[in-house]
Amino acid sequence: MNVVVSGSSSGIGLAIAERFLSEDHEVYGVDIAEAAIAHPSYHHIRCDIRSTELPSMPSPHIVIHSAGTLEEQDAIDINLAGTIQFAGHFVDSPNLRSMLFIASASARNGAEFPMYVASKAGIVGFMKNLTLELAKRGVTCNSISPGGVITPANDHILNDERLYQEVLDETLLGKWAEASEVADLAYYLTVVNRSITGEDILMDNGEMLKSNFVW
Repeated sequence: MNVVVSGSSSGIGLAIAERFLSEDHEVYGVDIAEAAIAHPSYHHIRCDIRSTELPSMPSPHIVIHSAGTLEEQDAIDINLAGTIQFAGHFVDSPNLRSMLFIASASARNGAEFPMYVASKAGIVGFMKNLTLELAKRGVTCNSISPGGVITPANDHILNDERLYQEVLDETLLGKWAEASEVADLAYYLTVVNRSITGEDILMDNGEMLKSNFVW
């Protein structure tokens, strides 16, 4: 199948692109950075997701939206408006069978910077709205909301023993997810799954559920 992955040059997007390549799909990665993958079935498109035009590519079967920024001043423009703009390029693709968005656990608990939280919560709302339209064609549409993930974007925490232990203590399982775990779930939701749609799947090692009961 033809798979489009935005944000394919690092982090979760990179892991997702590599997961699909391992299953012999054709992957079209879209990122403002240079390609991080050298593979005969990988096609890199250096482009901003906010662009009103994209280079020509085959009609995708699967579109996965992973591109985004942690920068507070750009969060709404890139994470939300950019994702909506990018999704619009593929909504009418004749071969489309699944669309997936990478949101964040902070969309549920509000536990990050305000504009970032709002951008990710907006992605979940947009996903649900888009689901209503895509379902008419049998196309699934979902989002994944990761908690802490081991990626270069979190190096400032991962490389600080005190900070890292502090965030691990906030989870029930005492760990963060690997980017490959998010990629595995992304693969399931877009390739294997045919009946889950309109859902935001939380992957946070139990952080949301953790509660210190005082009696």
